[in-house]
Amino acid sequence: MNVRVGFGFDVHPLQEGKKLFLGGVEIPHTKGCVGHSDADVLIHAICDALLGAAGMRDIGHHFPNTDPKYKGIDSKLLLLEVIKLIGAKGYKVGNIDCTLCAEEPKINPHIDAMKKALAPILRISMEDISIKATTNEKLGYVGREDGMNAYAVVLISK
Repeated sequence: MNVRVGFGFDVHPLQEGKKLFLGGVEIPHTKGCVGHSDADVLIHAICDALLGAAGMRDIGHHFPNTDPKYKGIDSKLLLLEVIKLIGAKGYKVGNIDCTLCAEEPKINPHIDAMKKALAPILRISMEDISIKATTNEKLGYVGREDGMNAYAVVLISK
């Protein structure tokens, strides 16, 4: 069995009045992430981790922000495409461990909904998805609520 590990990171600025999507779920908040797609920072980190584990570069290589067909796209569709890409190389997801870094909003009440949204796309059970949340203790761009970031580690095998 071929087992590989991947690590992903993503960051997006926050803007008043934008919708906030995290883990494929719209989260009520006064600010949302800014990006070419729906700017789901958690899904983007997962995509990078999966692509990296399979040795397939990164999300920007496959879905460039210069391509108008990705403007405003639902990041769940990008994740589905990543699953197809790694699947074409014979890989399947084992488990995922993620951390979201944001001062606000509180993430914990939304974790089960995120896992429920992600599990069928990833073709794994909710128990194989770990999503954690932390603040940045008011430090830096996360602490000032100018942006948020996410980290993801994945295990894939064939």
